[in-house]
Amino acid sequence: MDRMFFKKADIYFVAFVVVASVFLWFLPTGFEKPELQKNTLRERGKVVTVDDSDLKRVGLVLTGEQKMEIEILSGEFKGRSLVASNILMGQMSVDKLFREGDDILAVLKIDGKTGEIINARAAEHYRLDIELILFALFGLFLIGYARWTGFRALLSFVFTALAIWKVLIPLFLKGIPPLPIAFLIVSVTTSVVMLLITGFTRKGAVALSGAISGVGVTTVLAILFGAWFRVPGTVKDFAEMLLYSGFYSLNLTGIFLSGIFISAAGAVMDMAMDIAASQAEIVEKHPGVSRRELVVSGFRVGQSVIGTMTTTLLFAYSGSFTFVLMVFMAQGTPMEYIFNVSYVAAEILLTLVGSFGLVLVAPLTAVLGGFIYTARR
Repeated sequence: MDRMFFKKADIYFVAFVVVASVFLWFLPTGFEKPELQKNTLRERGKVVTVDDSDLKRVGLVLTGEQKMEIEILSGEFKGRSLVASNILMGQMSVDKLFREGDDILAVLKIDGKTGEIINARAAEHYRLDIELILFALFGLFLIGYARWTGFRALLSFVFTALAIWKVLIPLFLKGIPPLPIAFLIVSVTTSVVMLLITGFTRKGAVALSGAISGVGVTTVLAILFGAWFRVPGTVKDFAEMLLYSGFYSLNLTGIFLSGIFISAAGAVMDMAMDIAASQAEIVEKHPGVSRRELVVSGFRVGQSVIGTMTTTLLFAYSGSFTFVLMVFMAQGTPMEYIFNVSYVAAEILLTLVGSFGLVLVAPLTAVLGGFIYTARR
């Protein structure tokens, strides 16, 4: 009878998350500005011809204007051919070079009175179709391999992404204190993920309690060591752009510190689930196992997993930092200087605090599992 009740509860919870995801999808962020977009259209287009005669090469970069003829492939001007421009500023990180046959995202300026196109600009290569194909393949493979569990994992992925984009980011922009709101959102999404994957089971309770405890510890460590490191939030890319956009009152350092435990939350969940699942197997095979033996077994599993998980965070964070490290090495920069540079110190803070949280979540989950799994006795 209890099993039937919890099975129905799992189905109802999946339905609830589906409804919540749909609600989040249509939830306005509060930063939509239709008045600024009414005379601007962003449509898919294709490059027909290209004129590079106005481009100039300066060292390794190109500057000037690339002119092209494009055909609009979507929207009210579909089928229209027109001339578009692409300005190259000599910044290789942002400049794009288009060729005949390329799919592009075209920005069209519309005359408010006549409704006709004033000018067109090739803004980016069009990638949405490829991104959707990749996501569809990911979803099909996940569901095909893990069936019902795969569907719930995909649902948790979508819900988490929507919660971050539709709730967390807008609240950050509105000046809500970032640390408590980030911890709340991470706790909610972690709860949804755990309950979707494990259902309303003791394994889910152990994994969830361990993960929330680990995120809490990581949050405290991020606050303490963030203050000692004295790394400002402006060390991250695009932070200054927010200030120039008029968001002067944002707590950028708090948002940066929030990003530390948000980044580590996934690895913390993995660790908690590993410990909880291993203890669940032990209890299932040996129902009479003592609380002490169960805790010790959880500790041993955690010791095996910690070694690879901490290195996983190192790979994850340093992978995006490769070019900076290459520049330092190419210039023969001393290690003492490198470790004191603010953006390097920021990555060190991310890696070590996240790893510290992983180390602590293993014993916490093992102890919690020992009490929860043997509670009936």
